[in-house]
Amino acid sequence: MLVAMATTMDAERAKRYRTLWEDELAGATLYRALAESADERRRPILLALAEAEEKHADHWAKMLSDAGFPDLKKPRLPLRVKALSFLARRFGADAVLPLVLRLEASDAERYDRVAEAPDSMAGQERMHGRIVSALQGGTAGNRIARSEGRHRAGAGGALRAGVFGINDGLLSNLSLVMGVAGGTQNKHFVILAGVAGLVAGAFSMASGEWVSVRSQRELYEREIEIEREEIAAFPEEELGELALIYRAKGLDAPEAEALAVQIMKKPVSALDTMAREELGLDPGELASPWVAAGSSFIAFAIGAVLPVIPFFFASGGTAIAIAAAVAALALFAVGGAISVFTGRPALVIGFRMIVIGAITGAITFGIGKAIGVSVS
Repeated sequence: MLVAMATTMDAERAKRYRTLWEDELAGATLYRALAESADERRRPILLALAEAEEKHADHWAKMLSDAGFPDLKKPRLPLRVKALSFLARRFGADAVLPLVLRLEASDAERYDRVAEAPDSMAGQERMHGRIVSALQGGTAGNRIARSEGRHRAGAGGALRAGVFGINDGLLSNLSLVMGVAGGTQNKHFVILAGVAGLVAGAFSMASGEWVSVRSQRELYEREIEIEREEIAAFPEEELGELALIYRAKGLDAPEAEALAVQIMKKPVSALDTMAREELGLDPGELASPWVAAGSSFIAFAIGAVLPVIPFFFASGGTAIAIAAAVAALALFAVGGAISVFTGRPALVIGFRMIVIGAITGAITFGIGKAIGVSVS
């Protein structure tokens, strides 16, 4: 029985290794097909990527041999690779590179889950993705346009999170306050429910954001640590990959090599550059979980307190009407802020938010009214 179990395990392992081997060979074939249709600047870069994929294939071929499966026949190309190769020959490399970029991202994520893959392999696949991304478009103007788009998105990230946090607090607590107001004439119950909803929601948002950002930060820190180890263990390979990225960005081969050599001379600069280029991270600007949690708490609380305020100064139908009016104005303002990010007309988004708030408030008020009547 033990022999049979070992044979089964070897067969399963061999199947996994063979799949990875075939995928890497397919990737190399695709890069060579892209090189045939690429211009003079990008052709050697794509050929270098093909060679890197072939080295990965050699790793899995060795694993297969060590597992007792040395005889490997050349695999059939997947239909996906045949189709992409045809498209590259017919329409040029630019038509195919965006699809290749998605495949590289998928490969990097897959190798993160493969225990037998060296840590450097997932990093190299991510690096290939960065190189392919730099190759897209082919002109400096296109690359600058994409860069500006990313900068604009990054700069507005905190503002966007704040706007949506206010929106969450406003809608959720408006529904709660209207539901309780529909079920009772006692404004103290409404205030209690509103304040409880504010505190509970704000703490829930803050704790969720803290866990999310903290986990993300730990993941990024681990990625940076792996990159530090790779620079120390494989300096020549990392130098070559960095030079490839700069060549993909438009530098001549000698200039790219010289710049990469200069950067790799200093460990701190090398780690900072490789983290930016390979991982897309800035080691000095990782998000703080405490700042994220505090911002979420404050944003949610600002939105959640607005429907409650009228009940401190009025009661009954008057307080409900004022709370509805305040919420409508706030929702319109939130809609206007959201339009900045979506590019849609502010009036359209603002009125849409009012309609959403009116529907949710009316439904919860009706439910509260029905429950209040049945209880009384």
